[in-house]
Amino acid sequence: MDWGWQRSFRLEHEAKVVLGLDIGLSSIKIVRLRKESDGYAVTACGISEIPLNGGSGDNQRRRLAKIARAIRECRELSGVNAKMAVCGVSGPEVAVRDFEFPSIPNEEVEGAVQLEASQVCPFKTEDSTVDYQVMGNGNDKIRGILVATTNALIKSKMYLAKQAALSCVLMDVDGLALLNCFGELESQEPGQATAILNVGGSYTTLAIMGEDGWPFIRDMIYVGDDIVKQMAAEKDVSAGTLRQALSGESETEGTELYDSMERASKKLVADVTETLRYYNTQKRSSSLKKIFVCGGFASAEGFIEILNRQLPVETVLWNPFDKIRCETGRNHRGALQKRVLQKSGPAMAVAAGLAMRSI
Repeated sequence: MDWGWQRSFRLEHEAKVVLGLDIGLSSIKIVRLRKESDGYAVTACGISEIPLNGGSGDNQRRRLAKIARAIRECRELSGVNAKMAVCGVSGPEVAVRDFEFPSIPNEEVEGAVQLEASQVCPFKTEDSTVDYQVMGNGNDKIRGILVATTNALIKSKMYLAKQAALSCVLMDVDGLALLNCFGELESQEPGQATAILNVGGSYTTLAIMGEDGWPFIRDMIYVGDDIVKQMAAEKDVSAGTLRQALSGESETEGTELYDSMERASKKLVADVTETLRYYNTQKRSSSLKKIFVCGGFASAEGFIEILNRQLPVETVLWNPFDKIRCETGRNHRGALQKRVLQKSGPAMAVAAGLAMRSI
């Protein structure tokens, strides 16, 4: 299995068409892009919710079956015929780390990276896949980035893709896919770092591209679903009813929701603030001025305002499809997909980043 970032964070387009397949715990997102001389165009997309409300009866086999079914439904909604997919991984079974070695022969770099991974990864590397990219070679030092993830996580993603008649031909890290997507669409201000906060249903990912071009990725376990659950418990309503209210589909009192969301978001704000403090300490950098927020929970009414008030830097909603043309067709399916991108574009940022990879 090749890692999508290995050749470059910004890969050149090649002829083979791949799908960006973002397999989450609460939803599936698919994006197909076409790269042209002046940018990207969406040619197909889809999003499907995963019905995982079976309680204790939802064992692992049932959960995987529901996820596989949602992937098939998402593929049908998108109308794509392509068979090759790029999948992403995130969470505690994934590690992205810097490395720096004294100058050694090229043939010894891989062994040194494997040893480094065994020391810094929070899981056993003998049951994992490790890859790396050298980012700098000079001053008698070799510097680069390594990524590692468990073979079990890779096999799980490949299995789920296969159940939808898709072949997972490339594996990427969600945080690196986000940075790649941002780098293709936006301009990073000179001398400043770029941060993307993806608040999803599986993990909350903070991805930072430093002013020196080095990535920093951290996944946090407090997610949008946790905010919804805490708010629903406080309001004594179902999570489904609460989600409708947050999306503007019901007439729940706005001020009450805002106050409840602010309380439920404290853990997330604390996690992000602590991670930013760690980043600034490790990188000795204070050049981060703005955070671009995406993910399934990013569009919840009032959420960006809460983050903007409580985090130490400015936060803004980021929809990558504001910079990507939509060419999904003029038929009924094309019209539906345009509405999906308008409403759920921030939730599909990882899928867009995955779709920008090439093989």
